[in-house]
Formats: sequence, structure tokens, C-alpha cells
Amino acid sequence: MTVTNEKTFVTEINHLDEKGSGQAVVWRENELGNPKKLKLTIPQTLPGEKVRVTVDQPERRRRKAMPDEILEAHPERLQPACPHFDLCGGCVWQHWQYSGQLQQKTNHVKHAVEAQGFDPKLVRETIGMDDPWRYRNKMEFTFAPDGSLGLHEQGNFRKIISLETCLIAGKEMVEAAMEIANWVKAYQLKGYDKDAHEGLLRHLMVRQSFATGEMMLALFATEAPDGDLEEAVQDLKDRIERKFSQVKSLLWLENTDWADRTQSEKSHVLAGRDFIYDEMAGYRYRLWFDTFFQTNPTQAQKLVEIALEMGQPKKTEKMIDLFCGVGTFSLPFASRVAELAGIEIVETSIESAKRNAQDNEITNTYFLAKDARMGIDQVLESFGHPELLMLDPPRSGAGGKVMRKIGRSKPERIVYVSCNPDTFATDIKELEPFGYTLKAVQPVDLFPHTVHVECVALLVRNED
Repeated sequence: MTVTNEKTFVTEINHLDEKGSGQAVVWRENELGNPKKLKLTIPQTLPGEKVRVTVDQPERRRRKAMPDEILEAHPERLQPACPHFDLCGGCVWQHWQYSGQLQQKTNHVKHAVEAQGFDPKLVRETIGMDDPWRYRNKMEFTFAPDGSLGLHEQGNFRKIISLETCLIAGKEMVEAAMEIANWVKAYQLKGYDKDAHEGLLRHLMVRQSFATGEMMLALFATEAPDGDLEEAVQDLKDRIERKFSQVKSLLWLENTDWADRTQSEKSHVLAGRDFIYDEMAGYRYRLWFDTFFQTNPTQAQKLVEIALEMGQPKKTEKMIDLFCGVGTFSLPFASRVAELAGIEIVETSIESAKRNAQDNEITNTYFLAKDARMGIDQVLESFGHPELLMLDPPRSGAGGKVMRKIGRSKPERIVYVSCNPDTFATDIKELEPFGYTLKAVQPVDLFPHTVHVECVALLVRNED
């Protein structure tokens, strides 16, 4: 055990935390000369690396610091491809070979299920991307008070890193975002100051369908696009029309709320319509600015395929799709079952699901806008018990009450799509007393260069 009272330490990275940062422990002398443990969080490091790090206030128990120098590098360490990687909070693992990222994600899922008493051998290797770049079909950029456009700094939501590129977003999306950034500079428009609660421009949302090519540009601002802004707004419309024919929706969304969210109190369609068309698994969807849709369409397609393969839907069966959203999974499954009921608490998503079913000429669906726990009861009463149930809850998971409702509804098979391995494992533990056995877990990487991993799992009810 090395004990020091210095501020600079040489230490080894033990493991990575849930945010992808290296964790290390050093010992220092306290004011009495006794050894005291200091736990360090060191971003942009990898397990087993030896690093030199300088820590402010080392007398604390926990500190966070960037490495001064990598003394012994991990064999899978790479030079990050993006020039903004050191500061931008969009990615955390560009310095790690993609194969290493995938193995880390597989291990995360295995540890999560093993912690709840399940066999980690049921977890398959994570399915990665052939090309883990430019995979996002939606980005939300933020304006700094000076009007520059970018993403938040790592761990600091008060500071915006002005961007010249983004290697995880579609190329045309970045080009359109940079055109808007240039437009803002040309008219010297101010961004929103979160502390002073003043300024004009707050966010820019860019989304583009990889299937249809249609793009949406949505500016969130504190004022309407009229009065003194008319000349600037007309120039914006002209720029976009001239350079980006794929933009089918150009929106100006008023948001005066103090909360730092991409929400709208009043919408203005500057050009085109208020939605774009997208496609997935052979089905067409309408996407509005606030529509939740899988951000990585390439891997989302694989999620749908795996869910269908695990669920084995049959034309004679009834099915419930819990947390159904706009029907991303509902439509492919509905084409393969007798009846499908979708439940989702967000009313606008349910309206979109109904419209998407209609657009795709699917007539055997019933969509209910209700809390999952209450919605299950209502559907069971009118719909009957399903042979197949699927759920795709938010990161917080479905929760024990919902999972026990599912268990009591006695579906033969349950397909669980998760974006959080830890809440997934906790949730499925609730199904064991109802006679369900975990059969397989397939992790899928939808967010390369980040810590996030999705998974699809199958649980089967034992014979009574």
C-alpha cells in the first residue's frame, strides 16, 4: 500500500463505472499521518491502464479528474476519430476498439442477470454494427448564450461545446445543423441563457429517415418567428429550400418554460408539413418532433427481427404490447397474430400508433392510452388473456407492480425489450413466482461509443 500526501498519483484503473469512466483507488496520508482511501473517477481510461492523475482537494473521499498521462495503455486503446471527443459529452468510448466496447456491454448484461440469480450463460454475445459511425437518425443540439451551436460538455450541462462535426449523426443532418449555425451567426441571434432565463434560441432538433431520406429541422425558441425576426426567418427558409431539398418539415417551436427540455407551447410550420415519413421492417411511420422512435434504425430493425424470432407469434393468438409507443413493434407483430392490444401512457403516441396502423392497412389492433398497470386490467377485461405479451419500458423499467400484473395475466410467452440491463434483471425476477423461466437474452448495440446497450429476452411460462 502506497501512502502519499501529494496531489499527483500514479494508479491503475480497476473497472469502469455505469457512465463508462475508469475507477481507481489511491491511499494518502490524512492530517494525522494515517492512511486514508481516495476513490477516483478518471474518464477516458480503460480497465488495467496505469495512469498519472492530478487531483484537486485530495483530502476528500471521492474525486474526479482527467488523466495527465497514460503510462501503460490498454492494448485496445485507439486515437479518437472525433476532434471534439475530449470535451463533448456525446460519446465516452471513442478511444476503445469497437470489439472491446461490445465485450464490455455483454459483460454488463451478464453481471446484471447473474446479480438476480439467473444463469449468465443465457446471455448471448452483443450484436454490434458493421460500421459503428453515423448511426443516429435524430440529434438534439443546444445553443450557447452567444448563439453557437453544439452539445453539452461531459458532466457539465451549463457549458456547450461548439461543434464543427459529429461522427455519430447522419452526414446530411450535420450539414443542415451547421447551415443553421451559420445562419444564427449571420444575424447575430442570441442563444438562451439558462441562468438569466433570457435569449432567443434554445435547441435544434434534427431527425432524418434513413429509409425515405426525409428530414425534419425543428428550432426551439422563446419568441414567435415574426416581427423583428421576419427577415431572418425568411432567409432561413430560403437557405434550407435552396440547399436541402430533403427537408420536408421546417418547424419553429415556441418554448418559454424554464425546464431545459425540447417541448413546445406553440408550433409554427415554416415549410413543408409538421411530420416526416419513416420506414422500419417494411412498415411506414409518421414522425412528429415529439415522437419517440428508435434512434438507430439499422439496429432497431434487428431488435424487431429478434423479438419476432423469440416471440414466435401465431395467427391464432392474442397479444398485448405494453409501452407500445407509436407501434414500432406493434405493427410487425399485429401482422402475425389474430389480435393485438397496445398500451401506452402518452396520448399523442397512441394517436400516432392508431394512424400508423391505418396507414399500413392493419385492422386487428386496439390501442389504449393508459398507465401500464391500469391499462393491463382494462385490456384483460375486454380482450381476454393473451398468449403472447411484449413490453418495451423506459430506462426505469416496468416496476414490480406492473411485472406482477403481467405474471397474473398468464401469457405463455413474454418478450422483454430493454434499454437498461439492471432494471430488466430486477423486473424479470418478479416473474419467477408466477412460473416463468428465462430462456435467452440477446444484447444489441444501438449506441456505439456509449455505455448503453439494449437487449431482447424471452421468458416462457412453465406447465401448470
